[in-house]
Amino acid sequence: MPVHNVEIADIFEEIADLLEIEGDNPFRIRAYRNAARTIRSLGRDVQALIEQGEDLTRLSGIGKDLAGQIQEVIDTGTTHTLRALKQEIPGGLADLLKIPGLGPKRVGIIYDELDIKSTDELYQAACKGRLRSLKGFGAKIEVKVRTAIEAHLQKKGRRIKLATAAEYAEPLIEYLAQTPGVLQAVVAGSYRRCKETVGDLDILVTAQEPGAVMDEFIGYDEVADVVSKGDTRSTVHLRSGLQVDLRVVAEDCHGAALYYFTGSRAHNIAVRRLAQKHGLKINEYGVFRKGKRIAGTTEESVFKAIGLRFIAPELRENRGEIEAARTDSLPTLVTLTDLKGDLHCHTKATDGRCDLQEMAQAAAAHGLSYLAITEHSKRLSVTHGLDQKRLLRQVDEIDRLNEKLTGIRVFKGIEVDILEDGGLDLPNEVLGRLDLVVGAVHSKFDLPRAKQTRRILKAMDHPHFTLLAHPSGRIIEAREAYEVDMAGVIRHARERGCYLELNAHPERLDLLDTYCQMAKDEGVLVAINSDAHSTLDFDNLRFGIGQARRGWLSKADVLNTRPLGQLRKLLKRTM
Repeated sequence: MPVHNVEIADIFEEIADLLEIEGDNPFRIRAYRNAARTIRSLGRDVQALIEQGEDLTRLSGIGKDLAGQIQEVIDTGTTHTLRALKQEIPGGLADLLKIPGLGPKRVGIIYDELDIKSTDELYQAACKGRLRSLKGFGAKIEVKVRTAIEAHLQKKGRRIKLATAAEYAEPLIEYLAQTPGVLQAVVAGSYRRCKETVGDLDILVTAQEPGAVMDEFIGYDEVADVVSKGDTRSTVHLRSGLQVDLRVVAEDCHGAALYYFTGSRAHNIAVRRLAQKHGLKINEYGVFRKGKRIAGTTEESVFKAIGLRFIAPELRENRGEIEAARTDSLPTLVTLTDLKGDLHCHTKATDGRCDLQEMAQAAAAHGLSYLAITEHSKRLSVTHGLDQKRLLRQVDEIDRLNEKLTGIRVFKGIEVDILEDGGLDLPNEVLGRLDLVVGAVHSKFDLPRAKQTRRILKAMDHPHFTLLAHPSGRIIEAREAYEVDMAGVIRHARERGCYLELNAHPERLDLLDTYCQMAKDEGVLVAINSDAHSTLDFDNLRFGIGQARRGWLSKADVLNTRPLGQLRKLLKRTM
């Protein structure tokens, strides 16, 4: 039975949480968290890497011991370390960690001081005012805990990140496609629209014999629970808890069904209203005029029947795409093959796992012709950030490497911390030696909106500033975006002649799609970067492309679609 990256990462996170509740060594706790982060963000399946003979210790944060534990999870579904911790710590404590605002340290205090072992016990204690006297709590924290528990209990279902959904969707589609009689198998819904998070999977299959497909579907080895099984529709829950809905349709209505089940709901409603004005009816079986079916075999035929150009799935959010299709003004969206380079990555000089040459060769293998090495600067000490001396040493190393390389150019860069006052973490004379400077906010996320905005605008005014990294600072479902006037930031980038990043890391996907569209409207180029920390992370660029397409970006709107010569000129404009 396959074991997915997210399952391994969740086990390591749980180990880290339980260790922190116990008050274990901080370095040991951090090692598990870093390993979980690495595994969660990989663009390839860890189990497949092992089967291919890859050395997992080459991954960022994975040493020999952790590599062994990964193998143990794949072999047994858990680890000896986790089993031992669960014997020592009451099981309900892990549930408390799911309550927003309660980290392992606070959970440990609650357990030690009040002997609370469950969410119900915690809620009762919060209602009775028993938390406020604990160290590090107080009345405000107590109210937040109670409110968070109430919201947590009311929350229906859970959404998972797009990259996590891909781990389940892609092998399932491959499995179903091998069923005799299956002509097409595709994932529809929010997954096909490349939304950042996915609530469930909607799979559409075109087949000659629906019954055979249904039997294969419910027999899939990751199915834990069959909710329903019908002649043309079935629903299951996978072991992970993810719900999967399967619909089997005839070939002549494949396009209509794919369109219908891709959504979004708002887009579909708007298109149906437009169709009604033309005397047409649209459903999952086709487009009809006076009861006669006139289209539906392909999605293109559905759009053509109501007088629209084809609208890419990523745009179907009822945010202007229908009018653009009607007036023939839809953009030609950027594709993965349009990317010529990557302007944000790390090596083992800081918190990466591979050396300069390995990263350059991996980028070339992904079809890229240039790569910027942008290590962290010294202020981010947890990543072993570069000081002036170490950065200049790397500059020389890159110069020597470029003399040897063919087919790819390595740019000299830095991901420099933007300080609270808007200054940059390294002096001008050093930054002036680089090809590009990527500025990033890594601290003080809670500054007031006006102050955070001034901070970033001042940093962008720096003569060597090139690119603003992960501009909102959010981490999906883990950290909210900081308060900032993004419209003001985008306008300032236009005035200053610098650029914004769309960070393709699956936990970031930052810029948001709406900000991508705003940047496009203002004429500010966006760089789609992997933020790679290993040679495997370039695979994540595809998720950045999905986000860019949701933001209406074309090839012309993306900085790193330019060939090497043009890019060099654009980088010089910011210096």
